[in-house]
Amino acid sequence: MKLLITGGAGFIGSHVVLEAIKRGHNLVNLDVLNYAADLSLLEAIKDHAQYTFEKGNICDQSFLESIFSRHNFDAILHLAAESHVDLSISNPSIFVQTNIVGTQNLLEMARIHQVGRFIHISTDEVYGHLDNQAPAFTEETPLAPRSPYSASKAGSDMLVKSYVETFNIDACITRCSNNYGPHQDKTKLLPKTIINALSDQPIPVYGKGENIRDWLFVYDHVEAIFTVLEQGKRGAIYNIGGNNEIRNIDLVKHV
Repeated sequence: MKLLITGGAGFIGSHVVLEAIKRGHNLVNLDVLNYAADLSLLEAIKDHAQYTFEKGNICDQSFLESIFSRHNFDAILHLAAESHVDLSISNPSIFVQTNIVGTQNLLEMARIHQVGRFIHISTDEVYGHLDNQAPAFTEETPLAPRSPYSASKAGSDMLVKSYVETFNIDACITRCSNNYGPHQDKTKLLPKTIINALSDQPIPVYGKGENIRDWLFVYDHVEAIFTVLEQGKRGAIYNIGGNNEIRNIDLVKHV
């Protein structure tokens, strides 16, 4: 299968790229190489015959057209996104451009060039806040984003659904919980907690640390993405979690 993987130099994306090569797929890794990207994570496959890297921005329509005119993709795995919640508060416009406009550009390319499948990687943050005693999110939970980041992801989800209904493209949406694992950005909670604990530094916890998160190992997330690619139903939404719900303060104390 010939794949376009967007955001393939990021934390989750790099693991998706490596798994795609392992599974024998041909692929193009499209990444703008911003602060969240690290091409060194893919050093082992940079010269692989089935791997091509393209540096570019999904907001650049002419650039995307040049990519799609040179490749016949069977599927798109769309992971490219602005994802830092704090940054979305200080600069929301970047998130609207990348997460909404960029996704729409890719959907147009998929429609025009008749790409077989479109897997849109989203987040459970589109569902909003989960109270301590509330049941877990389901795919039917109403969307209630609470930050510019989650609002932009909810908007991109709606665009994907609209292209399924209006243009009959074969697309699925996945919404994952908090990923952790090798090569994660050191500013994220688990890596930062581990690093600070090892060096006897204070460990930052917001408020009382009573927010509850579900933690998903990145390898499990990647396996789920390929399961959706191969078996997902057109137009379906799939929540992907690790069944590891824990308060932030309890997680930090455990580490």
